[in-house]
Amino acid sequence: MEPQLPAVATAVALPFVAAALTPLLYRFVGEAVGYFGAAIAGLSFVLVVSQVGTEGTVSVQWIPSLEVAVRFHVDGLALLFGMLASGIGVLIFAYSAGYMQGKPNLARFYMTLLGFMGSILGVAFAADLVVLFLFWELTSVCSFVLIGYHTDDDESRYSARMAMLVTVGGGLCLLAGLLVLAAAAEMAGVEAFNLAAMLADSASVAAQLKEVGLFVPALVLVTIAAAAKSAQVPLYFWLPRAMVAPTPVSAFLHSATMVKVGVYALGRFRPLFHGVEWTLLVATLGLATMTVGAVLAVRARDIKELLAYSTASHLGLMVAGFGFQTHYGADAGVFHLLNHALFKAALFLVAGIVTHQVGTRNVEELGGLARDLPVTAAITGVAALSMAGIPPFNGFYSKELLFEAAWETAVANGDLAWLYPATAALASVFTVLYSLRFLWLFLGDRPDSVGSVSRPSLALLAPPAVLAALVAVLSVAPHLGIEFVVQDAASATAVEPVEVHAALPLSVSGPALMSLGAIAVGVAIFPAYGRLQGRLDAAHGATTRLHPTVLYGRVLTATDEASVRLSGFVHNGLIRTYAWWTLLAACGLVLAGYVTAAVGLPTPLAVETSVAMVLVLAVSVLSAVAVAATDTHVTGVLTLGILGFMVAIFYILASGPDLALTQLVVETLLLLIFLLALEEMPAFYGELEWDVAAKDAALSIAVGVTAFVSVLLTAPSGDGGLTETAGEYVERAVPDGGGTNVVNVILTDFRAFDTLGESIVIVLAALSVLVLLAMRTRGETQ
Repeated sequence: MEPQLPAVATAVALPFVAAALTPLLYRFVGEAVGYFGAAIAGLSFVLVVSQVGTEGTVSVQWIPSLEVAVRFHVDGLALLFGMLASGIGVLIFAYSAGYMQGKPNLARFYMTLLGFMGSILGVAFAADLVVLFLFWELTSVCSFVLIGYHTDDDESRYSARMAMLVTVGGGLCLLAGLLVLAAAAEMAGVEAFNLAAMLADSASVAAQLKEVGLFVPALVLVTIAAAAKSAQVPLYFWLPRAMVAPTPVSAFLHSATMVKVGVYALGRFRPLFHGVEWTLLVATLGLATMTVGAVLAVRARDIKELLAYSTASHLGLMVAGFGFQTHYGADAGVFHLLNHALFKAALFLVAGIVTHQVGTRNVEELGGLARDLPVTAAITGVAALSMAGIPPFNGFYSKELLFEAAWETAVANGDLAWLYPATAALASVFTVLYSLRFLWLFLGDRPDSVGSVSRPSLALLAPPAVLAALVAVLSVAPHLGIEFVVQDAASATAVEPVEVHAALPLSVSGPALMSLGAIAVGVAIFPAYGRLQGRLDAAHGATTRLHPTVLYGRVLTATDEASVRLSGFVHNGLIRTYAWWTLLAACGLVLAGYVTAAVGLPTPLAVETSVAMVLVLAVSVLSAVAVAATDTHVTGVLTLGILGFMVAIFYILASGPDLALTQLVVETLLLLIFLLALEEMPAFYGELEWDVAAKDAALSIAVGVTAFVSVLLTAPSGDGGLTETAGEYVERAVPDGGGTNVVNVILTDFRAFDTLGESIVIVLAALSVLVLLAMRTRGETQ
């Protein structure tokens, strides 16, 4: 059954419309606007669920000339990701209504959170490369605002900038990769920006990429973008720092949705890049992140930091799953996408409850909270055991599928491929350890520093309880989730027929022994958790210089120092310097574009030129030389005026009276302005500095060459024919514009808004000049 465009488009657009209305609504309902966000998320969720069972692409043309459309594709993977974004969004907005009470800037907070949810829905359903990239970058922008919610806190601002730099840098890699894919698709006879068409004919696009030698570069670019978004090694360091954001943000963005955008992209592009190179890069990256994240989670002393590193580890599990070529990999990646969103969002909300009720996030200052928070403890037990992969909780099933994929890959390839299951098992040991440590906040001894703890409100308790209930349902009956959406989602990422199966192992097998061994070793080591932390601290201290956060700081410092030196060289307060660099950069970019596009100069045409026109051009050249050679301002201005009037005469001889009239008016005004300003300037230019003159001469030649080449490339070919656009203007000038002067009709009718905008700019500039003059006469300095 085909999907319905109104339902999908409304589900994506509704959060953006609500975001625009949020500041106004906040004036009337105040903090209750959080429930308005929950209602919007609920409506989007209902619209997404209404498309379950449908599959196909719907679109509306956006830029037909470039074959760009607002195109949405609905399949199991898109529906799964869309339901996670909107469904968990309902709980996050409801939780925020209680958690964020009394906090400042709530209108901005909820507006950005709604915009973020809409961006995630856009990524989920985008089937056009341009649309995908726009929504991808919107998630980074919204994340920047939400992480930097505490605008008066230095750490908050630093963390927001860090997240922005890493994720937007990854977005630039994605842009480059998407452009490569678009070019390859066009060469393969597939619509250039149509992602759905590319994936439907992935074999042809992949073959074209390999033929032109761009398969691996495109794969690397897309993988870097996904790694930056999904906190993979070595780009994971921004995620723990993002925990300075309010807990609802951490639960929504940094566990359930945004950090999964990269995982979603890898699952979406998996059929296109599927092969040996894909496994070597993606599976290895995922397992490395799974291990590093788990080790750092064990070392963490802050509960949100622990959850952040564990999130990176579980994201690595999903990435590794999608990286394996076997169908078990697709099953693991998709099923854990669902499982992790449920139990990790619940745990982040639990961390918020603990922080809100106890007043600390320090792991070593917490313990024995089950007596005061029994319901919260029960929620934590279900979610933490699922995170640990303890059977029969739902996290076990998806992790077991990963073990199946790693084991099957090792058996098929042998040798170094056995590192895959070994690394997965090692990471799982640390996963068990940090999961038990989080659970021990409620079961361990109660520190003396913990005072009386009050019960949380229903608004704080209900959302994680709902998530824990869903975890329990999928633990008891995993087939419900598989039949509802996981099976279809796995099929969307697979290159072969798949059948997702989740059950407790009933026989001895390699994956079963891996699970049993990881759980047994983790439980056995847990009593020595403190000593293990000490050894990890020592190892971390010995490798501090190699830590990504330290390297990031060094890069920023070096960049800042280089910018200071460059600023002193370029921004020296002289207008000549500013103009020089601006013109040089413009010429360099234009000429570089011509070279990159391999544009050839056209063959010169024989053009009949009158004697009068030759004389006018000769006088213009002599005037230009005289302007550069004169010693006084008066002579320079007058000579420049002669040059301007010669250009006006040239327009008349070239049958352009309207241009000539404009040139005469402008030249006259400029001449008068220059003459009026001369009394404030010295009579002579001063001594000639030959080094400055040489630089100016070189720039003048560069500008002249750029202008000359541009005119040659843009001038009519001389065959007498009009371009399609020119012909359209000529044909419609009289009937639609009511004028025979096509240029005037273009300026006043076809491009009237452009002309109006330019006029407004001139008026604003004039007002600015008047303000500056008024301030000068009053002696104001600011």
